[in-house]
Amino acid sequence: MFSRFFTRRTGGMLVRNTVVSTGVFLMGLGVLWLLVERAGVDPVIATGLSFIIANSVHYVFGRTWIFAGSDRKLSTGYALFLINAVVGLAVTVGLFWVLTEFTPINYLVVRVIVSVFAGLAVFALNATVNFRQV
Repeated sequence: MFSRFFTRRTGGMLVRNTVVSTGVFLMGLGVLWLLVERAGVDPVIATGLSFIIANSVHYVFGRTWIFAGSDRKLSTGYALFLINAVVGLAVTVGLFWVLTEFTPINYLVVRVIVSVFAGLAVFALNATVNFRQV
């Protein structure tokens, strides 16, 4: 199973996913900053909200560019993408809470750190379970 992840094709998908993830992550980070700094929303709640917004945008790119050619129905694919995003959300919010609660690291830096772990987990789930490209 793991050998399927170490191919040129999967590497290309990971590169495209990284490009899209970076873009939607920056968008989500902006939303997070606006919610916390301008709207006064609790950072943990704001992290969850910004994550969901960014992942909805990510699905559009995932379907059309990252995992192009998937035969999964649009509605089923989006539902599975959101389920996978919930896994990523749990990882993101859980690690975010731990690191902001028990370390002096700024919440925006923490968000960057946890995104690496959550992003790889969600990519693996989408590549294998949702879009069935790996």
